[in-house]
Amino acid sequence: MHTFYHPDHTRHDPGRLHRDDTPGKNRFYSEIAQRGTIIYEAVKAAQLGPITPPGDFGLEPITDVHSYQMVNLLQNAYQHMKHGGGYEPVANTFSVRGNPNRIPRSIYGQLGYYSFDTSAPIFEHTWDVAYWSAQTAVSAAALILAGEKTVYALCRPPGHHASTDLFGGYCYLNNAAIAANWLVQQGLRVAILDIDYHHGNGTQEIFYNRADVLVCSIHADPLNEYPYFWGFADEFGAGNGENYNFNFPLPSGTREVGYTYAFEEALKKVQLFVPDVLLISLGVDTAENDPVGSFQLQTDTFKRLGSRIGFYKMSTLVVQEGGYLLETLGQNVTAFLDGLLHR
Repeated sequence: MHTFYHPDHTRHDPGRLHRDDTPGKNRFYSEIAQRGTIIYEAVKAAQLGPITPPGDFGLEPITDVHSYQMVNLLQNAYQHMKHGGGYEPVANTFSVRGNPNRIPRSIYGQLGYYSFDTSAPIFEHTWDVAYWSAQTAVSAAALILAGEKTVYALCRPPGHHASTDLFGGYCYLNNAAIAANWLVQQGLRVAILDIDYHHGNGTQEIFYNRADVLVCSIHADPLNEYPYFWGFADEFGAGNGENYNFNFPLPSGTREVGYTYAFEEALKKVQLFVPDVLLISLGVDTAENDPVGSFQLQTDTFKRLGSRIGFYKMSTLVVQEGGYLLETLGQNVTAFLDGLLHR
C-alpha cells in the first residue's frame, strides 16, 4: 500500500493556542501537529509500503470544490490580520441565521462569513499546510486512477467539516471531497464512507445535490455532539442527490456491536451504489477514551472494520480525518490499514 504524506504539515499547529496544563494531562487540547507525526511513524514502523510526498496538482481541484472567495481568504487572511494592527487568528463575530447579502470588507468580518466556529485558526503557514493536505489526497486519488488498489492519504489538517464556502472544525479544505470530485472528473463513480466520530457536514453539503457521489456517514448523534446542526438520519440529499446521502447517528457510549451494525448497513448502501472507488474518511476518534469522543471502540475493532472493507476488494482510497488520543492514535490507524490489507 502506498502512503502519501507531507512532512511540512508541522508548520501549522493550532495546539499552541489551547494548551491543557491540567496536572496529569499534559496535552494540547485541539488538533495538533504531533498527530500527523505519530501516524507517520506508526505507518513507517508497520512497513505497509512506500511513503512519499504528494505531487502538486495546483489550485484547480480545490477551486472545483470550494468557492474562490473562501480560498482567497485562506490564502491571504494571515497577512491582512498581521498588517491590520494586532493579530487574532479567529473571527469574533459570525454570520448566523442565514447569510446576509453583503460580505464585509473587514478581515474579521470575512472570517466570520466564511467560518462557522473558532476551532480553525489561521497562522502564517496555515494555507500552505492545508494546500498540501489537499494535494496529498489528490495524489492518492491519481494513484488509484493509475490502477493501485489501496492507497492511504495521511492528510493533516483533516478536512471533512469544510464545505463549499465554510471552514471550521479543525478543517480548512475538504481533502476527501476534493479527491472524490477529482476522480468523478476522470469518469469514475465514487462512494464516500465517513467513519469519523463527528459527522462530515462539509462533505455532506458539497455532494448533497449530486447523484455522482454517494455519501454515508457513521457518527455520534448531533443532538449530543459536534457539529450539532447536521448529520441527522432524515437527511437523504436533495434534488438530483436525493437518496445519495445516508447518515447513521449513534448514541453516546456506542461499543463495537452497535457500531458494527451501522457499519454493515452503510456497506450495503455502498454495494448497491456499485462504485469504482470507495473513499474512506478515516477518523479514529471513535476509540475508547479519545478526548473528543464517547464511543468505545478498541484497536482490534479498527482491524475488523478494515477487514470487512477489504473483503469486498474494491479500489479503496483512505483519507485521514480525526483521532486525538495520542497514546493509541498510531496503532489504531495502522490496525485499520492492516485489516484493509488482510495482513
